[in-house]
Amino acid sequence: MSTKMTPPVEKNEFIDVVFEDLTHDGAGVAKVKGYPIFVKNGLPGEEAQIKIIKVKKNFAFGRLMKLHTESPYRKDAECPVYSQCGGCQLQHLTYEGQLKAKEKQVRDVMQRIGGLSDVPVHPVLGMKNPWVYRNKAQVPIGEREGGLVAGFYRQGTHDIINMESCLIQAEENDTLIQEVKRICEKHGISAYNEERNKGTLRHVMARYGQVTGEIMLVFITRTAELPNKKAIIEEIAAKFPEVKSIVQNVNTKRTNVIFGDTTTVLYGSEYIYDFIGDIKFAISARSFYQVNPEQTKVLYDKTLEYAKLNGNETVIDAYCGIGSISLFLAQKAKKVYGVEIVPEAIEDANRNAALNNMTNAEFGVGEAEVVIPKWYKEGVIADTMVVDPPRKGCDEALLNTIIDMKPKRVVYVSCNPATLARDLKALEEGGYKTQEVQPVDMFPHTTHVECVAWLKLV
Repeated sequence: MSTKMTPPVEKNEFIDVVFEDLTHDGAGVAKVKGYPIFVKNGLPGEEAQIKIIKVKKNFAFGRLMKLHTESPYRKDAECPVYSQCGGCQLQHLTYEGQLKAKEKQVRDVMQRIGGLSDVPVHPVLGMKNPWVYRNKAQVPIGEREGGLVAGFYRQGTHDIINMESCLIQAEENDTLIQEVKRICEKHGISAYNEERNKGTLRHVMARYGQVTGEIMLVFITRTAELPNKKAIIEEIAAKFPEVKSIVQNVNTKRTNVIFGDTTTVLYGSEYIYDFIGDIKFAISARSFYQVNPEQTKVLYDKTLEYAKLNGNETVIDAYCGIGSISLFLAQKAKKVYGVEIVPEAIEDANRNAALNNMTNAEFGVGEAEVVIPKWYKEGVIADTMVVDPPRKGCDEALLNTIIDMKPKRVVYVSCNPATLARDLKALEEGGYKTQEVQPVDMFPHTTHVECVAWLKLV
């Protein structure tokens, strides 16, 4: 007969704890008799008094009441709405402390999930200035006391916090969005009301080319009709000559999904342009494009370094998206084949290849685990395989294809260290050896960490 484990803490109990670690969403982790308690704002090494606010079978949540000792990496958050917004999780940790925490996170999962205790994990490559790095802002619009508000959702709710600026957002986007809000208010544009499914303006999005200085503005509306459209566009274009594209997307559905199906260019071009390194990219309203191009270049340079290309190789880029890594690789490879399940992304990839006069990159639509075996049967054999999967990691069928195809080198770009560790373990069981893992800080002040690793066939 099984005995039911009783949690060692009770709701509303006050206890003293020492935080041992951070969770993937930035909460401090303390343990009582091996039972984990998650506490927002706790930092590793700190001793604190907490109040238990929720008790579950295998874990509890607590509230930080009093710090007995402070981490040397603790600091006051610079953002006035940090505690409400939820966009950043680590502003109460110095940047040096953030990089150390992310390195530890990667080391821990390599050992715990991958069993890869001997693999070198390098210190995280951080930013010189870890602020104003985001080139895209998607801002919900609401109404309060007759005026428009624009900002971000309060953590865990759909209440909009009105914000004049965001410290991780490009200042150009912040300035534009605040002025657009004022112009729309002046011209009587109503905000979308989620509960009543009324009103016009749902979101405003700005995309900024950090190298070119070009900006795209997107109005996401509930209705195809945007009142006083001509006057609004004229005023924005006159005030912001760097705005090269104004686009309207219509989303008529009662949904949390931001974009609808219909997109129309109201002013200027369908695209703005930007560079990562020497590669030029066309960016549309719906294009996937990395939000931190400065660190994307760091990540891609490391990917290119790990690929060790000399101009004679055939490379396959699985999960190629808009072809950004493929085109970086094509600078040094004989031939690059990219595959991606989203047809629009492949259209962008082909457009970007043409934009850069690259004739040695070829793209196919479909699931990597289906297309790559087909290419293999047709005689396309990769010397180097590059994978950049979504957070869930590589499909098992793709890993098996890599093991069957036996490329001499595999470069794995990851946005989730846990699935990276799992997949490296699978590749090691299939005859590969992980050589090194390089974490890159793409999103300072958040808990996210990107990695690039490489393996060789042994």
